[in-house]
Amino acid sequence: MATFQIEGGQQLKGEIQPQGAKNEALQILCAVLLTSEKVQIDNIPDIRDVNKLIEILKNLGVKIDKLSHGSYTFQSDDLNLEYLESQLFKEEGSSLRGSIMIVGPLLGRFGKGYIPRPGGDKIGRRRLDTHFEGFIKLGAKFRYNKEERFYGVEAPNGLKGTYMLLEEASVTGTANIIMAAVQAEGKTTIYNAACEPYIQQLCKMLVSMGAKIDGIGSNLLHIEGVKEFHGCTHRILPDMIEIGSWIGLAAMTKSEITIKNVSWNHLGIIPLTFRKLGITVEQKGDDIYIPAHKNGYEVQSFIDGSIMNISDAPWPGFTPDLLSIMLVVGTQARGSVLIHQKMFESRLFFVDKLIDMGAKIILCDPHRATIIGHDFKSTLKATTMTSPDIRAGISLLIAALSAKGTSTIHNIEQIDRGYENIDGRLRAIGAKITRV
Repeated sequence: MATFQIEGGQQLKGEIQPQGAKNEALQILCAVLLTSEKVQIDNIPDIRDVNKLIEILKNLGVKIDKLSHGSYTFQSDDLNLEYLESQLFKEEGSSLRGSIMIVGPLLGRFGKGYIPRPGGDKIGRRRLDTHFEGFIKLGAKFRYNKEERFYGVEAPNGLKGTYMLLEEASVTGTANIIMAAVQAEGKTTIYNAACEPYIQQLCKMLVSMGAKIDGIGSNLLHIEGVKEFHGCTHRILPDMIEIGSWIGLAAMTKSEITIKNVSWNHLGIIPLTFRKLGITVEQKGDDIYIPAHKNGYEVQSFIDGSIMNISDAPWPGFTPDLLSIMLVVGTQARGSVLIHQKMFESRLFFVDKLIDMGAKIILCDPHRATIIGHDFKSTLKATTMTSPDIRAGISLLIAALSAKGTSTIHNIEQIDRGYENIDGRLRAIGAKITRV
């Protein structure tokens, strides 16, 4: 396992360009399976999870050409479907949760799709029911090999459009069902669909490939199935989770940072939520400017004076992927804040590391933590820790960059799964970070 060594307490300064959105990339890459024509995708992030999916597509028979950094073409005109039942796929697919989204396009186009039980972050139960219930409603038959933990759906006579009300607004579930439904015969209506920018981007790409989708951006989608899809060119949005990470980093290290080309209109309430912690988030064109918070930042309170509560919710609510960042930023705020992680029951379990560093945090239960901010009157202390997942990993890294002394973070492969060349980009704005 690789390790970061971080000399904290450095004030950073400069510009940083966000990478392409990881969560969008995982969906968009699976959509190339819908057509035999060439598809060009730009702004693909060079991160472990995305590269792993590209390798799976290559082993499936997709012809892949790298045009330049972040730009590729994909052509799925001669696929090897036998790979889906191979031992190699069972090993590769099980290590990447995003691989589940190859099932929808393959089911619609070829009448079958298989996937080993996928892994991913250890942040609690992440059910796959939404995916497979959607496929079943479209007419597929489900099978599960318990010994090998292998899922399959088959529809030899094709899929039929239908109405469905999703039990949960799952982003990957919605994406998977959409990629199957665009190929189903007749009309499909999906209610309680996820409507994150990633889903909107997927739908726009599918429309440019020939799909017929109404209601993009809402939780009610109407899809008219078509038989043939053609190639297209698609550009992935900047990663809003990384943008939020840089905002938190700037606040915690009292740094002046400009985040370039953020696609502001797709950030939803992310800037507003950081402002609730007293952080100055300025819009300058399509950039975000964070001034050096020399006098710290003060948590707002509600109108009735009660403690600020920041919680996650399906879009357009606050994304759960940034709650770990908000928690860390709260440790140096002036005032107190309650972080309520509703969607995953194990995502707050990294707070013991922050407590070891001197943070004042009360873990109320698996979903809630109360943070009493230091107001920079007491800095966090350097320590040695291990990254349990992507978002906790970046949060611990931000804490280490603000801490007094030299910290060590092990298992940084977790951070590399979601952040491209993070140590190099941080060094460019003045961070003292070494990869060992």
